[in-house]
Amino acid sequence: MVGPVYPLRGGIAHYVSLLTQTLIRRGHDVKVITFKRQYPKLLFPGKSQEETSMTNDKLQMTHGESAASDIRDSSFKIRNTEAIIDSINPITWIQAGSAAAKFKPDLIIFNFWIPFIAPAYGVMARTARRLLRKGGHDSKILCIAHNVVPHDKRPGDRMFTKFAFRVFDSFVVQAEIVERDLKSIIPNAKFIRLDHPVYELFGERMDRSEARRKLSIPNDAPAILFFGYIRKYKGLDILLRAMPQIIEQLPEIRLIVAGEFYGDEQEYRTLIDELRIPSKNLILVNDYIPNEEVPLYFSAANAAVVPYRSATQSGIVQIAYNFDVPVIATNVGGLPEIVKDGTSGLIARDLTPEATAEKVIRFFQERLESKLIQGVIEEKKKYSGDALAEGIEMFSQ
Repeated sequence: MVGPVYPLRGGIAHYVSLLTQTLIRRGHDVKVITFKRQYPKLLFPGKSQEETSMTNDKLQMTHGESAASDIRDSSFKIRNTEAIIDSINPITWIQAGSAAAKFKPDLIIFNFWIPFIAPAYGVMARTARRLLRKGGHDSKILCIAHNVVPHDKRPGDRMFTKFAFRVFDSFVVQAEIVERDLKSIIPNAKFIRLDHPVYELFGERMDRSEARRKLSIPNDAPAILFFGYIRKYKGLDILLRAMPQIIEQLPEIRLIVAGEFYGDEQEYRTLIDELRIPSKNLILVNDYIPNEEVPLYFSAANAAVVPYRSATQSGIVQIAYNFDVPVIATNVGGLPEIVKDGTSGLIARDLTPEATAEKVIRFFQERLESKLIQGVIEEKKKYSGDALAEGIEMFSQ
């Protein structure tokens, strides 16, 4: 398994941890080769690339220290892991390929999400294949294409991606838009469509009243959640611009914004001031949310809002589903494939504040939460880690 894992941050690291744990539980011998440096500091917009341990006081603020430690250690840490890959050091790419070959795997799985890592993956895969064939062992190489075309496009993306993709035998895609993007790079690519699993590794939801007490949210106040890295394509500004209209109809609503800014934070703070959003209606947690705290925010919310401008699949939706939280999303990318309009959430048909506001207001005024929770419970049954693992196991046969 090749990709980021704990203590590296982010959705891909969560995904790799979940898939690895599932494959191990199903009886497979899995080795993870991960990054010792994922991005140079110059190219990384966040505060840190690694999870930070919480203090005892903060651990107790959420679940209690022992419960939080269980989430961190049991769900995210992978024992058989080697941090070899430095994204800007080609020598480590060869070393990682040699380490993969030494393991003599039946299957090598690359988790791909951005062209920046394509040169490292391409060299590693070619090195591993050459050494394995020299030793008489012909492993299959699979790529899980989380994204093919990045959200933030740069010159050379297509060339780098093609360099890596040409050595992969087969691909897993998880949304129709990713399938189309893959065909645009490798027209004759062999692939299978497997759904993105629910993030069960975050554990169970908290009692809502307890979560709200810790966030100072009244029990009877409607609450919506915007969660995760704050980047332009994720559309927080669309949701903020929708807030005056929402507040007019739902004066007690709370918008929880929980995530680290990957861009100009002041731009958003200026927008909040210009829109005159009252402080009581906005809870802004401007930081990366550690794994241990994730249940707190989803448990406090009636719905998660995903107002993206572009999307492939969304790990945020699958975190929400884990906690039985309905999702209000925009009609972009793979979001309508996993957020079933009127069943497990609501879809805003236009990328406008007005369309988003209309769906949020409807959610609360028509009292849709209970109905949509039942839809989430049914819908998420098909998004299991075992279903993903079963599909992947076919490639090693």
